[in-house]
Amino acid sequence: MISKYLLQLPHGIQLSCRSAGEKGRPALVFLHGFPEAAFVWDALLEHFAKPQNGGYRCIAPNLRGFEESSAPTDVSAYRPRHLVQDIAALIASEGSPIACLVAHDWGGAVAWNLAASQPQLTKKLAIINSPHPGTFLRELQHSPAQQAASAYINFLIRPDAEKLLAEDDFRRLFEFFMPFSRVEGAQGPRVAPDWLSTAVKTQYRDVWQRGLTGPLNFYRASPLRPGPEIAHVVIPRELLQVNLRTLVLWGMGDIALPPALLDGLIDYVPRMELKKIEGATHWIIHEQPLLVAQYLADFLAT
Repeated sequence: MISKYLLQLPHGIQLSCRSAGEKGRPALVFLHGFPEAAFVWDALLEHFAKPQNGGYRCIAPNLRGFEESSAPTDVSAYRPRHLVQDIAALIASEGSPIACLVAHDWGGAVAWNLAASQPQLTKKLAIINSPHPGTFLRELQHSPAQQAASAYINFLIRPDAEKLLAEDDFRRLFEFFMPFSRVEGAQGPRVAPDWLSTAVKTQYRDVWQRGLTGPLNFYRASPLRPGPEIAHVVIPRELLQVNLRTLVLWGMGDIALPPALLDGLIDYVPRMELKKIEGATHWIIHEQPLLVAQYLADFLAT
């Protein structure tokens, strides 16, 4: 059963959280991405809270700016160090290092940074279709394919992005989840995936109607986007090295994050276990939840 609570952090930020399992048990923390929210992890929270699946204390916070979490108006409040500070404080509130930090998309960006800068907070790391900042920066600087795949970011940082995304019952946001259908190699209309049910759409609307500025500020605060400025971005090596045992799950059909992002990843994450999943997209958590749960269970058990 999912419980919801508000967590007040020492530095003044409030996170709305979802949880399952008993406090005091080894903990798993799940971080969502854009344009999602903590509710997308509910099935995994309930799964891993069951005694037969480890009996973990499972927590999924809404990142700052999302749902009922604090949403500072200043774009600079969404820089990586602030996002990491939130999750570090959440983990500290549990009283001991967590068993694993599990993250997808933007949640993964936060998790990569936390694992590099404060590895003592978690015993393991699990990343699902979220690029490591070292390989992402390389591809944005040198790969026309990645520059084209990431061009949507320049739409999301527009000052009128909130208005455009809210139009026509959030049509553009729902299209993030809808791959093109293809007939004889040509692009057809976008088709809603089976998992995007009426009930799930309602959950998304409930989050998006609370405001889109916070979520979009993640992109506005990040220097990792296509454009001439990317040539001058440098990330110190010490902020890239992750020495934790790390599971990387990658849906190989991810259009925005092509598999080239996995090239050279082992240099930054030497204790990595990589699972490439054919036939899955960026939204593998929704498409193949049982497979994700099994890979996570195997990783936690070893």
